[in-house]
Amino acid sequence: MFDLLAIGHASYDISMAVDKHPGPDEKVFAHAMNLSGGGPAANAAVCAARLGGKAAFCGYLGYDPFGDLHMQEFAVEGVDTALVQRGSHPSPVSQILAKPDGCRALVNFKGDSPWLSAGAVRLNTAPRVMLFDGHEPHLSVELCHWAAQQGIPTVLDAGSLHQGTQALAGLVDYLVASEKFAMQWCETRDMAKALDELAAISANVVITLGEKGLIWSADGEQGSMHAFVVDAVDSTGAGDAFHGAFAYGLMLDMAWHELLRFASAVGALTCTRLGARIALPSRLDVERFLSEQGAGDG
Repeated sequence: MFDLLAIGHASYDISMAVDKHPGPDEKVFAHAMNLSGGGPAANAAVCAARLGGKAAFCGYLGYDPFGDLHMQEFAVEGVDTALVQRGSHPSPVSQILAKPDGCRALVNFKGDSPWLSAGAVRLNTAPRVMLFDGHEPHLSVELCHWAAQQGIPTVLDAGSLHQGTQALAGLVDYLVASEKFAMQWCETRDMAKALDELAAISANVVITLGEKGLIWSADGEQGSMHAFVVDAVDSTGAGDAFHGAFAYGLMLDMAWHELLRFASAVGALTCTRLGARIALPSRLDVERFLSEQGAGDG
């Protein structure tokens, strides 16, 4: 039994801290390195587990060293892996370069691994919340329709516009989008306009704006929230953490403003360490951080 089911992408992350991103034919040296599992939905599941939830991940990993390492991490974190699909295709791998200002560059490798089919997974139990990152479009659309029939709240981590996020954006109960996705979908840099446009297809919308905070639309109302100020080391995984914490907060029936503040704190804390998975905070870390911040709105 699990409270949150995260469906989508799992990769293995090779993160390096560099003083600058290399130019053409330039060699640079890293002064720190971190190896760990990654991927939006996979990180969201681990995030929810660290916060105290019972989480499961559904997605693909190969029968290779990267897949084995990732499965070991899931086991250590207490993430249910019964729905992980494994095969002979390679596990996705990401190379991440993080600069001192927290900005990063990524190179992703997926090889010829195909998307999972719509019927690849059948659920025997109903989780309390389901989260999608869109990277398994066939299976995700099928499970999103099933969740609607079961009355299960659904969340989309819309990091960028691609086949999966495009198909799911109008189906989920909570569309939690990056600024990049909003610009791509709405073809505008005016985020107020983008919020109105996204609110026309989803009842609850959040657009995350990095260090600029977020804007939201829910129950016919709109608002904004400032970002927490932290010493950023690496922004990799901050969005994954926000989404995982958002889904976890839904499981706890948090009030809307409390939910957004909680997810924002988890995302901010994830920026304070190199790597995504290793930086995901515990519930105690978040409570301590929020206590230090006082009663403000972020």
